[in-house]
Amino acid sequence: MSASSVPNNAESAVDSTTIEAHRTLSATDDMELKGDHTQLDRVDKEIAKYASQARIKISAKENTRLRRLVDRRVLVIMIATYFLQAIDKGTLSFSSIMGLPKDTGLLTPEGNISQLYSWLTTCIYIAILVVEYPQNYIISRVPIAKYLGFSIVAWGAVLASHAACSNFVGLVTVRTLLGIFESACQPAFVVLSAMWYRREEQATRVTYWYMMNGAQQIVGGLLAYLFTLISTGPLKSWQWLFLSYGIISIFFGTFVIFYMPDSPMRAKCFSEEDKRLMVERVRDNQTGLQNRKFKKDQVYDALTDPQTWCYAGIQVTTTLPTSGLGGFANIIISNNLNFTNLQTQLLSIVLGAYIIIVLLGSAWLVRRTEQSLLIALGFIIPSFVGTILLITVPNETYSQHVGLLVAYYITLSFWAAQTLGLSLLSRNVGGQTKKSVVLAINFIFWATGNAIGPQVFLARDAPNYHIAFFTHLGCYAALVFVLLYFRWYLKRQNAKRDRLAAEGVREARDTHLTHAFEDLTDRENPNFRYMY
Repeated sequence: MSASSVPNNAESAVDSTTIEAHRTLSATDDMELKGDHTQLDRVDKEIAKYASQARIKISAKENTRLRRLVDRRVLVIMIATYFLQAIDKGTLSFSSIMGLPKDTGLLTPEGNISQLYSWLTTCIYIAILVVEYPQNYIISRVPIAKYLGFSIVAWGAVLASHAACSNFVGLVTVRTLLGIFESACQPAFVVLSAMWYRREEQATRVTYWYMMNGAQQIVGGLLAYLFTLISTGPLKSWQWLFLSYGIISIFFGTFVIFYMPDSPMRAKCFSEEDKRLMVERVRDNQTGLQNRKFKKDQVYDALTDPQTWCYAGIQVTTTLPTSGLGGFANIIISNNLNFTNLQTQLLSIVLGAYIIIVLLGSAWLVRRTEQSLLIALGFIIPSFVGTILLITVPNETYSQHVGLLVAYYITLSFWAAQTLGLSLLSRNVGGQTKKSVVLAINFIFWATGNAIGPQVFLARDAPNYHIAFFTHLGCYAALVFVLLYFRWYLKRQNAKRDRLAAEGVREARDTHLTHAFEDLTDRENPNFRYMY
């Protein structure tokens, strides 16, 4: 089709008020010129072997069968991996009341936890800040399952090495290395979720692996309690904790290398027909599946897209409270709320159960309402309430101790916003180069929040940490603003695309999804609709 044959109504519809101004105009014109067939030169070679020219109808029964096959090979590994990573990170919090600070010189002359302890968490995220973009670049260009397995083995070896540390220098070294190797996990999972699952399935799948943060509190609390009972032998209880978890991670990482498929196209565990159907199953996503060609124009698209910075805002305003509350959880419960060390380890079980309820509850509500950002806003309210109670309620009687413990638990409700933000990123960003850039920026801000979080828990402010909790209130207020703006922006973009479709622009209502695998970004594809 020649340029002169583009319908006049399409030309009039695409003006300065339409999607992203001239960007969508050029994208729409380009797609009109291509016609109603897939441009194979834009499709990854591995995908081209299995993708058809147009949409193939897959029955609900067949779709369920395929999803269960993927769950057994991919979701199970993601859940187990994230559980291991969460429990590995949680070892520092548990070991903080098992003698690690005393044995490694991290106590002040008065016997309190020194500010050096905070750096054991912060150094992890400084390392992630440095390596996050290289990690995302590597993830988008290598066999992802093999690279994930290698990373698990590496962080397992580093975790086991914690047992050999006797001072701050040794600990900060191994913690930094831990951050480097663990930084591959979450970006890889976002890519895997988009690769294997349909958009309507991704929020639930992301929740399943992310709620392992709660599961590690339950299992980690029980195991830490058992490790606390070790009082004799060549190693201290906290050393056994690190050594045991590290060895388990090494064995599991080796298993992942051989068991988990890298992509639907490379999955030797599935038949050729199933691989073809698995590729077609995610055509509706329109976010791409795989493309190893670096595209500079997609970098610009990512940097100028408001949703990139909304995802970043969600991450920094949620991880700043998360990392501080996570690293100081047992210290707050034990020292501030006056529970014994053993009671504190067991109370972690309740905290973990609450986190799981929050994340599963938010995923269920999103499935019922299809309103991710409104649900996220609702879960921030308990965080405001709990934090205000921690600041204002006296801590003198046993009933007040229990009440403040409950208040502490409900502050973690905002985790729903963090999880839903990740699931929206996997569902709403198209183009593989763009996605790698958006993911890198997302996790750079994620690491920034995590790095700052422990530093607002100042030693001079112990044991009440009011400065930290006031900082958290500021984060929640900023998060509300980001979510409200984000919802308005995405809703507005969808309305513009719907208007294009109503005015006759063919590529804004392509029911055959002809260009779904051409590695177009969400802003280049007028047929794409955002989920919010």
